[in-house]
Amino acid sequence: MNPEILDAPVEMHDSEEVVTVNYSEKTLAELADMFMDLAKNPERMKMNKEAEAIKSAFYKNLAKEKAAAGIAVREDGQQETEEAEDAAAPAETAAEEVQATDGQEQEIVSENPFAELERGFKALYNAYRKERAEYNRQQEKEREHNLELKEAVINDLKALLEKQEDVNMTFPEFRQIQDRWRAIGPVPVQNFRNLNDTYQLYVEQFYDMVKINRELRDLDFRKNLEVKTGFCEQAEKLAENENIVEAFKELQKLHEQWKEYGPVAKEFRESIWERFKAATYVVNKKYQAYFEGLKEQHLENLAAKTGLCERVEEIAAREAIQPSEWNILTKEIEDIQKQWRTIGFATKKENQKIYDRFRAACDKFFGRKREFYSGYKENINANLEKKIALCEEAEALKSSTDWKKTANQLINLQKQWKEIGAVPRKKSEQLWKRFRAACDEFFNERDKNAKPENDFYGNLKAKLRLIDEINAYQPAGDEEKDADAMNAFMQRWQEIGFVPFKEKDNVAAKYKEAINTKFKDLAARSGKGRHAHSPRSEKERLIQKYTKKEQDIATYENNIGFFAMSKNSEPLIRQMQERIDQAKKELKELEDQIRALDNASEAE
Repeated sequence: MNPEILDAPVEMHDSEEVVTVNYSEKTLAELADMFMDLAKNPERMKMNKEAEAIKSAFYKNLAKEKAAAGIAVREDGQQETEEAEDAAAPAETAAEEVQATDGQEQEIVSENPFAELERGFKALYNAYRKERAEYNRQQEKEREHNLELKEAVINDLKALLEKQEDVNMTFPEFRQIQDRWRAIGPVPVQNFRNLNDTYQLYVEQFYDMVKINRELRDLDFRKNLEVKTGFCEQAEKLAENENIVEAFKELQKLHEQWKEYGPVAKEFRESIWERFKAATYVVNKKYQAYFEGLKEQHLENLAAKTGLCERVEEIAAREAIQPSEWNILTKEIEDIQKQWRTIGFATKKENQKIYDRFRAACDKFFGRKREFYSGYKENINANLEKKIALCEEAEALKSSTDWKKTANQLINLQKQWKEIGAVPRKKSEQLWKRFRAACDEFFNERDKNAKPENDFYGNLKAKLRLIDEINAYQPAGDEEKDADAMNAFMQRWQEIGFVPFKEKDNVAAKYKEAINTKFKDLAARSGKGRHAHSPRSEKERLIQKYTKKEQDIATYENNIGFFAMSKNSEPLIRQMQERIDQAKKELKELEDQIRALDNASEAE
């Protein structure tokens, strides 16, 4: 057999390797629109793989959406509208399927919000199947007809070889036979190789056995050499094409055309074939290298996506107890999702699996976030009700003239207010102003009606004068003397009575700033200036204990926040909560003791 006729050593790859559309990320509506566009495409009969991929993604996403909406899916896991895989099935069968499933869908349309979308997609797909089945039948029929035509051409060629006529008559007829052969379209795949080999055999026999005019034969050889040299040049140029996939497809076409032409002169047959084969080898090598590189890139993408899955899974397992913490975690998830979209496909085997893993981790996080905000909303609404109740209590007390008792009641309400958690943001400021207005109204009225022994404004003036003295004090540079001076200032501050309620926070801040400025080092070592001196009375000792207990509670609550972010932390949280409850109980006892000392002092 002449080496020109042998098939080039090419390697085919599954075209799905270069598909760039990930249908699993599309919505049901997008998939339906994509199928509708496909059904209008003039090349739709050659797009069966895309059609099947869209269908598969549609029903898979539909099953997920139904499950998420609580709509039952058949226990065998199959879609109720699953079609037969045989694309050449009779049109009547497809029509019967549509008719059979339409009745089922109409029965559930009121219960299934996806019914209309599913029915519309099914109608599109069945129409496409029916059209493609007819197309396949026509194509097969045409190939069978082409087979008959080419067999007739071979019979004519065989008969021509048996003639012993003048070459001037046989050679034009041979040319006509070649033209007829090239004009006939494809034949069934199973008949192609045998049919082509038989034709090439008879063509070679014609050139070798028939006594034709040497000049005409050489002319034909030269023409074939010219054409095949052009094929070699095209194949060599394909090696420079950056789109190697496109180059490989064009090379296959060149091989088909090569087979259609007869031999060249014997002295050129080996060299022209070697040249064409060498160009084929270069393209094949690049094609193979491309897919090897693509495989390596897919593995790198898989590793990168696996890392992102692990990060999302770790974030999804974290504990968050505040909306701000959830906002931070959500930002992290969104950033990771942006990174995911910049990474290409993973390996064909793992691409869907790694996507499902990533989607599951994201779903878990956002599911936990929804659960948190569901409970959080209930909690802040409960806090809203509690603070409204405190406002109503404060408003009921604001007109009271029982100054001592009502003041204690309002102070207790203020402490309760601080213990209640957050309320809806839109209501927070409005509610606080309402509560503060009721308290201010009472304390302002109390201050106006103060008895001489409770001269609040006088006390305010005294404290402001003391602050001026502290600011004017020049440290001696002797730690002991400065400590005595600081303690003396603190003692005098404690001995001055209450100031008007609305001035309380302001004057306290000025006093603290003055102490910390003049006695910075001493104040830091003795508790930032607050009650730094040794207790000089029972009341002062109780106040120090009260302050210390408040700090302990704040520390315990802060620790609970840290523990909540760790796994298996329930025993620690429970233990810390018991400490908080006990400290609050002791805090209440200290408050009662301080109040008892105040009442006893007033009675004297």
